[in-house]
Amino acid sequence: MVNAVLRGLAAALVVLSTAVSSPAHAAEPVPLSEAVAQLPLGTESRDGYTRESFRHWNAGTNPSDGCHTRAEVLIHEAVEAPTIGPNCRLEGGRWLSYYDGVSVTSASGLDIDHMVPLAEAWDSGASAWSAQRREQYANDQGQEASLVAVTARSNRSKSDQDPAQWLPPSADAHCRYAAEWVGTKMRWGLTVDEGELAALRELTGVCPSQTVEYERAP
Repeated sequence: MVNAVLRGLAAALVVLSTAVSSPAHAAEPVPLSEAVAQLPLGTESRDGYTRESFRHWNAGTNPSDGCHTRAEVLIHEAVEAPTIGPNCRLEGGRWLSYYDGVSVTSASGLDIDHMVPLAEAWDSGASAWSAQRREQYANDQGQEASLVAVTARSNRSKSDQDPAQWLPPSADAHCRYAAEWVGTKMRWGLTVDEGELAALRELTGVCPSQTVEYERAP
């Protein structure tokens, strides 16, 4: 009888321990310095990478609306809403590209940037994901920072570079950019390399009041 009670108590403690130690799905905002300190260090490798490894753009969050992910992001981020025509053709509207502070009045002048570029994600852990997981990453609208509408010029100057190699042309954007980069890596459990980590640590000194918000990817 005693042994049965003890076994029951042990089982209950295991369940309680698991419940307490399991990470919350949504994380509270944390200072940028603390978030950077939590990033796992890894060695990057681009072996086997192709852009086609990440299927995009797919039918988006609402497959019935006729708009793919790119269009849905543009509609969501518009500061003045565009007119949505047949086949989700966007007319008019206005957007603010925060990388360079440029106001854009034509959807064709914008790129949808993956905050952490596809190649960088591959280097940092996505090479081990399934094709379905990579498609989920490439079309992630579950966190606003994952995909951002910016000028084609700024996006193409960034290419697949990390913060050790590239920061937005607008200095006013650096703190937000650092936080969104770190939040995206934390959301998807991606690693950082030594140069990237050093650059992010330097940015924590420039951005002492910046916080990071993220939610773990499902």
